[in-house]
Amino acid sequence: MTRFIALTFLLFSFNATFSQKSKTKNIETSKPFVLGVIEEIQSKELNEKRILNIYLPEGYNPAEATKYPVIYLLDGSADEDFIHISGLVQFNSFEWINQVPKSIVVGIATVDRKRDFTFPTTLEKDKTRFPTTGHSDQFIAFIEKELQPFIEKKYNTNDSKTIIGQSLGGLLGTEILLKKPALFNKYVIVSPSLWWNNGSLLDLDSEMLKENFNQQTEVYIAVGKEGLTPTEIPRVMEVDANLLAEKLKESKSKTVKIYFDYFPEENHGSILHTAVSNSFKFFYPHI
Repeated sequence: MTRFIALTFLLFSFNATFSQKSKTKNIETSKPFVLGVIEEIQSKELNEKRILNIYLPEGYNPAEATKYPVIYLLDGSADEDFIHISGLVQFNSFEWINQVPKSIVVGIATVDRKRDFTFPTTLEKDKTRFPTTGHSDQFIAFIEKELQPFIEKKYNTNDSKTIIGQSLGGLLGTEILLKKPALFNKYVIVSPSLWWNNGSLLDLDSEMLKENFNQQTEVYIAVGKEGLTPTEIPRVMEVDANLLAEKLKESKSKTVKIYFDYFPEENHGSILHTAVSNSFKFFYPHI
């Protein structure tokens, strides 16, 4: 009986020791889950360092000749839209889905979106409420002169460039589209804050509306049931987004395609994921 008790104790001790070693081993072999890479770029245009979160598609190899489309994402911080938009791109590029070509996603981490995404306003109250606003020209210069050249030099990219922006990001996307349409050939503009400066962007003329504009450009505009804008003079988000779509559809260029989506079951906070997923069906109907 004593031998049995001693044997049982030894077996228990061995199992406990083995279990502890296994746990230690598991802890030691744990590794972080890596979604992409983080780049830092010193911007002369913005006079600051900017962080880029970059998703590289499965099979990406810098030594190979394969080149990939690039999706530039505003509000691209890790705690903003980078993770779930990269997930959408990854999912839709799976071979059994095949809705989107394998693509690089460049998330531009936010520093001050009111400063970077808005042009100067004539409204004194908004100047007081948002004192850092009105510097989108510098941010657009950063995209054109620094960001795109940096990405195109360091990564295997092709000529397909998409920008995704929501709310104030949608305002910036609209401004780029109307002022510098050649910067991107695919625009995803979601719930754009066109109320800024009393909707002055809606009155802006653009070379992309003219017959001699020959860049293949696709524009996807989406809005949910979002109601009144935060302005002194009442505006309606859905109406403004629809006015933008109608303005662009009047383009005399044969190379511009416009798609307007309305999601009555989505609001300003919930619409982005659904809209971006739907935009892929517009951009790549027969991939």
